[in-house]
Amino acid sequence: MTILKAFRLPVVIAKRLSTLAKITHRSEKFYVTEALKHYLEDYADAQIAKDRFNEPSARIISGKQLREKLGV
Repeated sequence: MTILKAFRLPVVIAKRLSTLAKITHRSEKFYVTEALKHYLEDYADAQIAKDRFNEPSARIISGKQLREKLGV
């Protein structure tokens, strides 16, 4: 199922999107959907990390400790 959404884009971004779609033979919708999907995943991960960092009871470990725990 899809839902129609309408957005205004800056001209420069709209032109880049249009050009990319034309040279790759993909739709603009494809690139907008992919970009939003990846952005939202990354944003959610960053928000979780930020929340954990700001949690007073959270234990913070160093990168070295993390690698040791993961065995890398």
